[in-house]
Amino acid sequence: MTTASEIGRKGEEAAVDWLRRNGFMILERNWRNGRYEIDIIAARYDTIHFIEVKTRRAGGWTTPEQAISTTKCRAMFRAAEAFMALYGTNLEPQFDLIAIDMFDSDNCDIRYIENAMQSHW
Repeated sequence: MTTASEIGRKGEEAAVDWLRRNGFMILERNWRNGRYEIDIIAARYDTIHFIEVKTRRAGGWTTPEQAISTTKCRAMFRAAEAFMALYGTNLEPQFDLIAIDMFDSDNCDIRYIENAMQSHW
């Protein structure tokens, strides 16, 4: 039986692989600063992408998309503000979601949802 943390790790690996194959440059993984955390920070073209990865077992009670709450969105915005204050960037920020359904055979279905969270920066 695969634990939730193992499923989460496999989901993040799949997300990074997908992003690289689609032209993203990975800047940070599991970036933390105090209580702030961002799963993946990536760049493509003139945009910096703050990406939340949600992985669930396929056929579960809820979809990965349903796991994004307003509380999580606010935390992402604060984390992105902290990152940008520390490192600065001329890139336009965007908040995305990678939703992954993980199957028992380690195959997965990946959905990249751009602008999943609107910051009104």
